[in-house]
Amino acid sequence: MSEISIEPVTRIEGHARITIFLDEKGEVRDAHFHVTQVRGFERIAQGRPVHEMPALMARICGICPVSHLIASAKACDEVLGVAVPPVAVRLRRVMNLAQIVQSHALSFFHLSSPDLLLGFASPPQSRNLAGVLGRAPELARDGIALRRFGQEIIERLGGKRVHPAWVVPGGVSAPLQPEQRDAILAAVPDARARAQRTLDWFKANLADWAEEAARFGNFPSLYMGLVHPNGNAAYSDGDLRIIDAHGERLVDRGDPRRYQDYFGESVEPWSYLKSAYYKPLGYPDGLYRVGPLARLNLVDQLGTEAADQELAEYRGRLGRYPSSSFHYHWARLIEVLHGIDMVEELLADPEILGTDVRARAAVNRTEGVGVSEAPRGTLFHHYRVDSDGIVQWVNLVIATGHNNLAMNKAVAQVARHYVKGPDVEEGALNRVEAVIRTYDPCLSCSTHAVGQMPMLVDLVGPDGSLVRSLRKD
Repeated sequence: MSEISIEPVTRIEGHARITIFLDEKGEVRDAHFHVTQVRGFERIAQGRPVHEMPALMARICGICPVSHLIASAKACDEVLGVAVPPVAVRLRRVMNLAQIVQSHALSFFHLSSPDLLLGFASPPQSRNLAGVLGRAPELARDGIALRRFGQEIIERLGGKRVHPAWVVPGGVSAPLQPEQRDAILAAVPDARARAQRTLDWFKANLADWAEEAARFGNFPSLYMGLVHPNGNAAYSDGDLRIIDAHGERLVDRGDPRRYQDYFGESVEPWSYLKSAYYKPLGYPDGLYRVGPLARLNLVDQLGTEAADQELAEYRGRLGRYPSSSFHYHWARLIEVLHGIDMVEELLADPEILGTDVRARAAVNRTEGVGVSEAPRGTLFHHYRVDSDGIVQWVNLVIATGHNNLAMNKAVAQVARHYVKGPDVEEGALNRVEAVIRTYDPCLSCSTHAVGQMPMLVDLVGPDGSLVRSLRKD
């Protein structure tokens, strides 16, 4: 048996490699997606005062800090036992929607559009945003502008674009000012036009990617995410819904605080990324997906007119429950449009300028769970504290961990189709990487290992032979 290694996996957040295992005939026997970095935020947080947790947890990631900020603050809300003022609830939603818009723009335009526009087998030296700018300058500029739109909302609300500390236990630290609201609303029409233009371009070219759509992680699975009681998409608050590949609701109106009743987490010796699974089906059969594809499968509707029109076309062309991970791209663009319209809807309410934005209390409970939808999927923060509010234990279940089983299955599926023998073209290997990009994994967020995670070090001689293997459990 021989191996093909892709290291590093490019155009993703974090460090990873892919190993493709070939049998004696040169056919792909299996493939693994290895996350090779480990970060210890669950341990780092122990011993910290609980009120510090949101600002600390925002440091987990520079791409989606707001999602961690909100989930953390919601866990702290429970520890304090407070009811967050309605204005603060809506302001948190605005910031989280801005996070989703800017992160989706980064994923689609900067990381994946080079493959879509230039071709999966195009020269790697031009397969980047600069190459997109040269071939389709309007598309590239739209991507840059949409990301800037989301980042500027975060900055106007939180004071800075990365790692804002504005969302705090009990609400937010300061009310929205009229000039901030007006500046955001003034930017909405341009952002909406750019999002719609990109959607139109993607739909017009969908037939060009028919082969990839058929092969990129195309398999039945469960789907999980947050849904409002009226069936609309929920990004900051909502109930858990889990459906199977045919839309049957396995869990509906589920309490996110009871997430451990629904999900287990397992580890493999070849990755620092936990694999979450649906407990009733066990590991690894309880594979499920989260994120844009899952959210569009779960909801009855999104809740804004333009996005629901796009959702109807999406379902009309792909079916009610699309199963190909390739369609994360399309779903992501629909969510960008929906996010822009929801920001406008929330800010158009005069009550958004209310000044009652924070509830204050001492520690009233020793445990709290916070949940929100991050760009990549559902995010859980679970804290236990002592009577003085000092953090004793933390568990983080991150979107990329939810998707880990699905990503490994997708890598193996794509490799079996495109990789034939040890001598393989770069374009085929890029497709193996590209299926990972559909999930837009955030590895810095998600590598919080549990259980025994052995470290393996191979010492290789100058002739390529293995001299010695070291293992530390």
